[in-house]
Amino acid sequence: MENQPVSATIAAAHAEHRAKLPFDDTRDFADADRGFIAALSPCVITAADGRVVWDNDSYDFLEGEAPTSVHPSLWRQSQLAAKQGLYEVVEGIYQVRGFDISNITFVEGDSGVIVIDPLISTEVAAAALKLYREHRGGDRPVTAVIYTHSHVDHFGGVLGVTSQADVDAGRVAVLAPEGFIDHVVSENVYAGTAMLRRAGYMYGTMLARGPRGQVGCGLGQNTSTGEVSVIVPTVTISRTGESHVIDGVQIEFQMAPGSEAPAEMHFYFPQFRALCMAENATHNQHNLLTLRGALVRDPHAWAGYLTEAIDAFAGRSDVVFASHHWPTWGTERITEYLGLQRDLYAYLHDQTLRLLNRGFTGIEIAEQFQLPPALEAAWHARGYYGSVSHNVKAVYQRYLGWFDGNPARLWPHPPEALGPRYTAAMGGVDRVVELAQAAFDEGDFRWAATLLDHAIFTDADHAGARRLYVDTLEQLAYGAENATWRNFFLSGATELRTGNFGTVGQVTSVGLVSQLTPEQLFESLAIRINGPRAWDLVLALDVSFADTGVNYRLTLRNGVLVHRKTPADPDSADVTVTAPTKLALLAALLGGGGLEVAGDQTAWANLLGVLDAPDPNFNIVTP
Repeated sequence: MENQPVSATIAAAHAEHRAKLPFDDTRDFADADRGFIAALSPCVITAADGRVVWDNDSYDFLEGEAPTSVHPSLWRQSQLAAKQGLYEVVEGIYQVRGFDISNITFVEGDSGVIVIDPLISTEVAAAALKLYREHRGGDRPVTAVIYTHSHVDHFGGVLGVTSQADVDAGRVAVLAPEGFIDHVVSENVYAGTAMLRRAGYMYGTMLARGPRGQVGCGLGQNTSTGEVSVIVPTVTISRTGESHVIDGVQIEFQMAPGSEAPAEMHFYFPQFRALCMAENATHNQHNLLTLRGALVRDPHAWAGYLTEAIDAFAGRSDVVFASHHWPTWGTERITEYLGLQRDLYAYLHDQTLRLLNRGFTGIEIAEQFQLPPALEAAWHARGYYGSVSHNVKAVYQRYLGWFDGNPARLWPHPPEALGPRYTAAMGGVDRVVELAQAAFDEGDFRWAATLLDHAIFTDADHAGARRLYVDTLEQLAYGAENATWRNFFLSGATELRTGNFGTVGQVTSVGLVSQLTPEQLFESLAIRINGPRAWDLVLALDVSFADTGVNYRLTLRNGVLVHRKTPADPDSADVTVTAPTKLALLAALLGGGGLEVAGDQTAWANLLGVLDAPDPNFNIVTP
């Protein structure tokens, strides 16, 4: 199936946006280039086995005016986000940008360097540190690591800048907000398989890069695909106003839990007059509910933290920087920027609630919602990553849930049952495709996609439906200002063309899983119990760790696995399993041996036998 030309409908919409948006405002380009020291050439980073884990050079096509296959506003954002290299924020604070979807920041202390947010992967973090040292002195050791929040692109590359041994020896402190590890586990382990599969769509990781393919993610260009790990924090930040001196650098902290991440914080460097806003003030509208899936975020709290940051820090700051995009300089501009970001999330929250209290549903609110002119005109409030449409629905979901109150929508059929009923009512699959073609020809790609979704869920192999669905999704992609919408549309089209591309990268890395507490390890087992298969199983197991002498009683009943820390009791346990260490138990659960099993051997086998393996390759766009 060949790519079809960009439709006249999309081309006309792009021309209208070019005329309306303030393309003559080029301050972002000046800010993104300010402080440039050196780039990595070529900007291609590989793993030890030669596998490419990051290739920023693949975005070299982002030059000149936007082609009609890319929204001009998104093209502009991607040009900015693709800039890479080492930059001076202020003397003593440096960022490497364009080595991952996020930034890594280096703050120079008395004896070494403090690293903020070491990217996703070991390899890219190590490359960034190397570039920094080449231009700022190779003898500067890492003395601390700060995680701003609990998303993987802000901690996963930590082993590229330090080691567990250095942390254990007290040579490197690791700081993070309260609740960090709990939220790392709940987001990246408990729902990690589904989230990572959907992330492949959201980030367009498997898409070809180019004017008709992936052009970026809005928040950055893409996600690196190297080794992921985490080191448990040694210093937990728990209250606003808390201050620490790290390697001679004073840092004032502001807590921001429940904002862009469940565990997040901002901080200020008085000696540098520099404010780090983590991921709560970036150069785009962010997600209140990310399309890959996550907990719904609280825009009311988010806006409140931005107000608090303005009051506490803006008047004392010469620069504000974040873990994505480029800094903003000047006290007046900082105050304006943070104020508009605050107004963005507050407006989304307040106006959605106003309209839902008038009886409108989330979908209805999203269709009529408009931002104020000042926010529409602010490049950093535009929806390259989050969008007004799906953020409004997120606010609705946060307060009222998935059900809109209409009883006809309380118990609908699932897509596999709904599709055949719709297509039959319309006269069969061929007729549905005819109607979809008419909608496509009229430029109503949203309706065409709805019809073709039903057709594919009726007959996934219908050649005409499949071909037209690909064309429809591509037109929707070409028209999208939002990078993640574009990537979803193009990923769906790609899988319809060539088949399921599965999950890119590690579903759950060994480095991450190895940091689970025993309690978290048992909780991750509980969500793998196949309930129906385990209905009739009643088991009591003692699991002991020889290195700590701690025992846990696991009970399985009614398909529910419960764990308690309690002394071992062989008389009441069906089986006692002794692991030399937590990692040995983890290895055994992944298919290895090394455990001592005493008692009813079948009890342990029965537990293992009702564990479901997650499916990282489940279908999305087809049944």
